Amino acid sequence: MTKKTLRTAIAVTVLAAGTILGSPPATAASFDLAGWATQGGGTTGGGSAAPVTVSTSSALISAMQSSSPAVIRVSGSIALSGMQKVAANKTILGVGSGAEITGGGLNITKVSNVIVRNLNFRNWSDDAINIQYSTRVWVDHNSFSNGYDGAVDVKRASDYVTVSWNKFSSHDKTMLLGHSDDNGGEDRGKLRVTYHHNWFAGTNQRHPRVRFGNPVHVYNNYYASVGSYGVASTMEAGVLVEGNYFENTKDPFHRGEGSSPAGSLVARGNHFVNSGSGDAGGSVKSLPYSYSLDTASNVASVVRGGAGTGKL
Repeated sequence: MTKKTLRTAIAVTVLAAGTILGSPPATAASFDLAGWATQGGGTTGGGSAAPVTVSTSSALISAMQSSSPAVIRVSGSIALSGMQKVAANKTILGVGSGAEITGGGLNITKVSNVIVRNLNFRNWSDDAINIQYSTRVWVDHNSFSNGYDGAVDVKRASDYVTVSWNKFSSHDKTMLLGHSDDNGGEDRGKLRVTYHHNWFAGTNQRHPRVRFGNPVHVYNNYYASVGSYGVASTMEAGVLVEGNYFENTKDPFHRGEGSSPAGSLVARGNHFVNSGSGDAGGSVKSLPYSYSLDTASNVASVVRGGAGTGKL
């Protein structure tokens, strides 16, 4: 796969959960991996395996479930039934702007090193992407709309995940991080996820809703007319909400949600247009990686221009 690097910016060096150095604005989408999925050895998916192109559900399932590393190019529209397993060391990449998965979803369970890029997910019957007991996963430049449950849910001791440059629209429960308040035995010290440069276009809740993960990094996302709330930090979580653009979003972020007690949430450098001010408090652990941070007031235009399918 060819990487295009259209965005130039000096990497931000994270010294602590409240201190950064050097963050000049960028002007276009980056196609490089950043955030938690760079850790633990990094995320390369199928690596240099010779790409195979699939256009049917049977071919896609067979390629995804192979024990060998694979780069799988999805062509056209493929209808899946239920949640289909993805094996380790896979890159699943849509061809062009029209590649889509409908009806079902991808079950990334008990594996490592998976990349999902440039796919349209529509009308899924459970989750579009379910990540559990898995590490080193990158979900990038996809579009999600009109599904039943979570668009991208991360749970059950998963770790080292990045969700970047995706567009979410016409959907309710967008992204759950940590499925239950009773699962601390598995989840403490895990569920470390980065969410950056995603576009939430009129979605309702869970952008994300976080349990236990600390630090979880939510930066440079565009929240446009979000219905219920943006980010919720609950149940021992620590969430850094940084450099995001909130527009027409009454409740951009808060601590506690439903029956889950408040977690910690640090907010800095966010931009608000016709939106609430949010509820923050507590402290968040330091981040181990460097990253490029756009100026928050530029995020709406940067993300509108770069998020979703058809940009690779």
